[in-house]
Amino acid sequence: MQGIERGLRVLEAVAEHQPVGVGELSRTLGLPKSTVQRTLLGLSNAGWIRSDGSEYTRWKLTSRALAVGRRGWDKGDLRGVALEPMRELRDLTNETITLQVRDGAERTVQIERMDSQQAVRTYIKLGSSWQLPHTSGGLAIMSRLPDDEVDRLLASPIEKLTPQTDTDPDSIRRKLEDIREVGYAVSINQNRMGVCAIGAAVLGDDGGPIGGVGISMPESRFDEQRVPWWGKQVKATAQIIESLV
Repeated sequence: MQGIERGLRVLEAVAEHQPVGVGELSRTLGLPKSTVQRTLLGLSNAGWIRSDGSEYTRWKLTSRALAVGRRGWDKGDLRGVALEPMRELRDLTNETITLQVRDGAERTVQIERMDSQQAVRTYIKLGSSWQLPHTSGGLAIMSRLPDDEVDRLLASPIEKLTPQTDTDPDSIRRKLEDIREVGYAVSINQNRMGVCAIGAAVLGDDGGPIGGVGISMPESRFDEQRVPWWGKQVKATAQIIESLV
């Protein structure tokens, strides 16, 4: 059982940081390099990861791992039904549109992206994972959770990804109150410097959040005066996706 758990931890770390080497994985996971190396070779032999062919071996997921992941993401065909509404929102805003779902209790994972057609645009790898407070979609999801679940989430330390990442539970609770009032969340330099986003939660039949859709843009194009308009559009897109799931 311990070996299975360690293998899954290594696989998740490869997915989050790919392409990634043994040394970085060892530091990230707090495991000896020899243990990480053996686990990587086992995952490679089983077809879950592969070397990227560089001089200093770095590892990335194979199509097998990505296919299994997508089957897990497509519960209720959320990704499939979201594609056209996301495309329409991309064409309307000419910014990158993202779709996230919850990844366990405390994180989100990006399962789809519709790229802006502008030369300067944000880029977020599919499979990227963050704690819920790190993204506009994650904050929007949190705003639709029961208070006791929010308390549990905020009891865990929040990683400071940039100098502007908000890690204060009381500050985040105040943000959630504002999000509940307006129906969308705003993220400025929270998970990457120079990246801003406006996101809304996608709700399931029971009224609980099943995902988050966001408009992502470089900070150079972010305009506070346009936030209400962006918020209106991303809320409308989330509601369209809800009606199709």
